[in-house]
Amino acid sequence: MNVRIDKESKTSIYLQIAAQLKREILSGELNQGSTLPSERAMASILGVHRNTVVKAYNELKAEELIESRQGVGYIVALGERNDQDAAVEDERQHRANNKKVNWVNQIKPGYLDMEITFDDLFQRFGSEDKYSLGSGISAAGIYDNKKVAQDIAQIITEEGRNQYFYSPYKGDKLLRQKIVSFLSTKGIKASTGQIQILTETNQALDFLVMLLIKPGDTVIMEEPVSPDAYRAMELAEAVIRTVPIDDDGIKCEMLENLVVKHNPRFIYINSSFHDPTGTILSLERRKKIIEISNKYRVPIIEEDAASELVYRGEKLPPLKAFDTLNNVIYIYSFSLTFVPGLSLAFVVADKELIRSLSYLVSVRMVATDWMSQKLVARYLDDGTYYGVLEEFRKNYGRKQDIICRKLDEMKAAGIDIDYVRPRGGVYIWCRLPAGMDCKDFIGKAYNRGVALLPGYVFYPFKNGGRDHVRINYSFETEERLEKGLEVFKQAMEEELAHKK
Repeated sequence: MNVRIDKESKTSIYLQIAAQLKREILSGELNQGSTLPSERAMASILGVHRNTVVKAYNELKAEELIESRQGVGYIVALGERNDQDAAVEDERQHRANNKKVNWVNQIKPGYLDMEITFDDLFQRFGSEDKYSLGSGISAAGIYDNKKVAQDIAQIITEEGRNQYFYSPYKGDKLLRQKIVSFLSTKGIKASTGQIQILTETNQALDFLVMLLIKPGDTVIMEEPVSPDAYRAMELAEAVIRTVPIDDDGIKCEMLENLVVKHNPRFIYINSSFHDPTGTILSLERRKKIIEISNKYRVPIIEEDAASELVYRGEKLPPLKAFDTLNNVIYIYSFSLTFVPGLSLAFVVADKELIRSLSYLVSVRMVATDWMSQKLVARYLDDGTYYGVLEEFRKNYGRKQDIICRKLDEMKAAGIDIDYVRPRGGVYIWCRLPAGMDCKDFIGKAYNRGVALLPGYVFYPFKNGGRDHVRINYSFETEERLEKGLEVFKQAMEEELAHKK
């Protein structure tokens, strides 16, 4: 196999690779059944990105010159041709006139990296035979299911005469009014015209990125950071700059230096009970970040879904509460404090931005989730939501006790793990024993029955987190958490014994 790339050529590199391999296959230099190098191996040989090889191989697959076999790789499927053989010539002509669309080459490169991703890992949390220590779903049993069912039936009866599948693009008016009152309990002053209702945090962030980011724009994010957040930036072809965090949150001196140097489109901050570390941005740093935003005229996107889940100490005001110039775009989600399976989030921002955001919603969506909006509005109006918040705090607080007790027992037994107990939220950022790789460990833990998230997925450049796992305790019952941590311990002991 002899493939050469001409970087000065106007022909795309992947087409150059495909054309040369095709010539070798048709000439018989690569015989039927020959194995091609893996995507990564070929990329390394040629000095190109893996996606370039993926596109070249898929070009050959589309022409049925090669095929992929699980566990083997890419195999040459078409051998040397004898031009005197009419049957072979007919087959060749058939192939030439009937070609499949090469779907891989139609897809934007950013969507093609098929390594194990956050989504692949998240799918593991839906299995009932596994203890889920990773899924960010609210606890069941806090809301009375019968009452919820009755309330939904009543809403449908009351509203059914109106077009109840549809809501105004900004969101239900009563809900926005009640959110104004809810925001006042957090120190945020806003009007209904500054609020946009959406389904979830990810959707809100995706729409905001669509509004604000052009390819090549710089954004500043904390590190580690939720994969959902940084992937939205990557797919928008933004340049991500990261700032490390410590026990008090993002390091403001480093943040200001990056702002001065790169003039970012915005700064992304997960201010309370940060995903994945569980840290909370200190009051001093909250004020400093607002000062930086105002001084350099840089917007802030603040994600604040876990801020109500405080178990010890004071609840701190959001960054938005200090925002006198409307420079902060605030995102709040009910995902951890509402009925499991029903999702709702909202954005609070400058009226001009909300006006544009609502227009984007009107273009992208036929309707927003009417039922969830009506139900949340009802529970904010009659006080139900404020009551269940306290129940969620008690529930999650007990679960945090279980996790920390079990981890402490493991440390007492000589297992060299470490963590810092957060004052609230639903995450524990657990450091593994020295030399243990999280990617290997979560695979073995999963085989034993525990689903976790590895630390490296929280680093956009995969340059950290290999010695950490994130534990989320929101979803499982207390009994299953106890059992799941026992399995976690067994998997840890097995891994340590294997390394001796």
